[in-house]
Amino acid sequence: MAEILIPRPAATVLTIRDTPKGYEILMLRRNLRSDFVGGAHVFPGGAVDETDAEAHDLVVGLDDVAASRRLGVERDGLAFYVASLRELFEEAGLLIACDEHGDAVTFTQPGDLERWAALRRSINAGEIGFLELLREEGLRLDLRGVEYLAHWITPVGPPRRYDTRFFVALAPEGQVATHDAGETVADIWVRPNDALAAERRGEFEMIRPTIMNMEAVAHFEAAREVLAYARGLESIPTIAPRIINRDGAVVIVHPGEAGYDE
Repeated sequence: MAEILIPRPAATVLTIRDTPKGYEILMLRRNLRSDFVGGAHVFPGGAVDETDAEAHDLVVGLDDVAASRRLGVERDGLAFYVASLRELFEEAGLLIACDEHGDAVTFTQPGDLERWAALRRSINAGEIGFLELLREEGLRLDLRGVEYLAHWITPVGPPRRYDTRFFVALAPEGQVATHDAGETVADIWVRPNDALAAERRGEFEMIRPTIMNMEAVAHFEAAREVLAYARGLESIPTIAPRIINRDGAVVIVHPGEAGYDE
């Protein structure tokens, strides 16, 4: 019997901002050459690193006990929150953090954009660690406005499996999102209903978890409403799709769909 691949812990974040026409979500388009959902539009995110669990002294607004309780794990729940914001900075250049006084980080001073862009490149090149950067800059990740939204586990079968926690967070003011020109090749702020309509027309590729999480919040009008919705979720179920053979074709089915319980 083939060994079942244990899914790797991962985190992703729906980064949202208000506009006069309704709130928008940041989407990144993955490189077409990527061996994982190449060409698809995704939320910033990725695998949890071992160092993410070492950030207890580098966050405000949440500790590991509360984070683990919220995620329904025994320990290291905080690492998922940290990973979501680390990936947001590495992939999109947005840093949700504050200084020792609790004031939010903004890139509004002359030279800030260039300096932080260079620091981001250093992190992505492995020249400096994300937590090391926070310590050197005297910053803390600000989890006061980050809420837990969903839990997905990719099905048995593919060569990569992820145990992914979805979060939602307000985009930091005074910063500009930019894709990393490596794993991702484009960045776009889009209203959820516009993205969903474009996906149905075949003009905006998204995978099923992205679509379903976007559908869950598309009816809200403002970013704060999305955060309030996520904060009010008392129980977040684990969604674990399965791969089945249906009439000779391999298909992915989700809980509640025909064939899932067979």
